[in-house]
Amino acid sequence: MKSQAPLITPVLIAGCMIVMIGFSIRAAFGVFQIPIAEEFGWARAEFSLAIAIQNLAWGIGQPIFGAIAERIGDRKAIVIGALCYAAGLMLSAMSTTPLAHQVWEIFVGFGIAGTGFGVILAVVGRAASDENRSMALAIATASGSAGQVVGPPVAEWLLGMMGWSSVFMVFAGIVLASLLFLPMMRAPAASTTELQESMGTVLLRAFRDPSYTLIFLGFFSCGYQLAFVTAHFPAFVAEACGNIASGSLLHALGVTTTSALGAVAISVIGFFNIMGTLAAGWAGKRYSKKYLLAGIYTARTMVAAAFILVPMTPATVLLFSVSMGSLWLATVPLTSGLVAHLYGLRYMGTLYGIVFFSHQLGSFLGVWLGGRMYDLTGGYEAVWWVGVGVGALSAVLHLPIKERRTPLAAAA
Repeated sequence: MKSQAPLITPVLIAGCMIVMIGFSIRAAFGVFQIPIAEEFGWARAEFSLAIAIQNLAWGIGQPIFGAIAERIGDRKAIVIGALCYAAGLMLSAMSTTPLAHQVWEIFVGFGIAGTGFGVILAVVGRAASDENRSMALAIATASGSAGQVVGPPVAEWLLGMMGWSSVFMVFAGIVLASLLFLPMMRAPAASTTELQESMGTVLLRAFRDPSYTLIFLGFFSCGYQLAFVTAHFPAFVAEACGNIASGSLLHALGVTTTSALGAVAISVIGFFNIMGTLAAGWAGKRYSKKYLLAGIYTARTMVAAAFILVPMTPATVLLFSVSMGSLWLATVPLTSGLVAHLYGLRYMGTLYGIVFFSHQLGSFLGVWLGGRMYDLTGGYEAVWWVGVGVGALSAVLHLPIKERRTPLAAAA
């Protein structure tokens, strides 16, 4: 009787820890919006542009680091990514001009690419058995949400004891410490059949496939919505939410200001996303990935529209965070799993990285437009409605995708 391959492996554990650390820091950047702007007297768009550039660099770096991993090895790519990440944080800590922050966030973005989903999911995908792959990808993705639970409150706590620049230096040290998990990152090589194809052949085949184009376009709205909320929701809540009542449960738990509520909201999103992502991994093994993706984008659209249509209170902030959190990164294991299913595992890092570039184009637009429109209109409502629209479009784009496995030897 054939024994079942284990789901939890050293590769999965190490990948989860590296992703969790990287994402905890990335998710905390929205907490620094107000402190940095107030210290230097900057318009909201200045630091927003820095975060937007970080997201764009992450998107550009994702297929690059995927290709580096496939050429010289996964662990070398992760080391390069961690060094870029730490360097960007340390240089940002010493920066006093908007341009300096915007330039050094390129390093941070490349660092996230080298230590994030593109490289890690490809390794986890190769190390997992066919029956466990969907769930393994979901667990690795959920680890990013675990980081999101921890990052913003830790940043808020550290800001209570030290300046934002010192917090950046602490974060740089934590990124470098994540490399201690690197010896566990050993995955098997691709199959003999997959090794017969060159990267150019596989890329050409994907680019000629309309389904790959639809996946690319559909991931744009995911980036727009997630990055906008991560970067601007803490400030949005701090400025627009009703006061926290002195006798409320939140007040009793120590959440006494709307600024603290904004940081907690990001953590709540991350917490519920752990469950949502794991549920997506379970469902992705049993049901059509394209229909699951269409359903997630539809649900996000409805949640976002409902939130902006009612007055913002602590209760609606928490309800939105729970609902959106359940849908937050649920798209990642489904999208990466769909790419692996259609085009194989050998060049999954590069192919998913290219798709992820669309995600990060959306991220750039969501973060930058959020800051720009805030400076022009004094609020975030217009940018929010754009997110509702692109979410609805993404739901429609996933419906024509053909979930057939492309023959490995085809170079059509």
